[in-house]
Amino acid sequence: MGKTVGTIEISGVVTQALPNTMFRVELEDKRIVLATLTGRLRRNFIRIFPGDRVKVEMTPYDEERGRISYKF
Repeated sequence: MGKTVGTIEISGVVTQALPNTMFRVELEDKRIVLATLTGRLRRNFIRIFPGDRVKVEMTPYDEERGRISYKF
């Protein structure tokens, strides 16, 4: 368990909640990405709302998508 090799972690703010547990997140560097929840957050029924500060994991291959791994 833990982060995958080669992931980038960056914090941001949830701006919009979309269907199927997808979210639009504005990152610290003002980029907007599409993010989903990690399995750990889904299993524990962690609720995410617009305005929440979150940590997003991203791969270097796709800069438009990410996974929400932590809620501050």
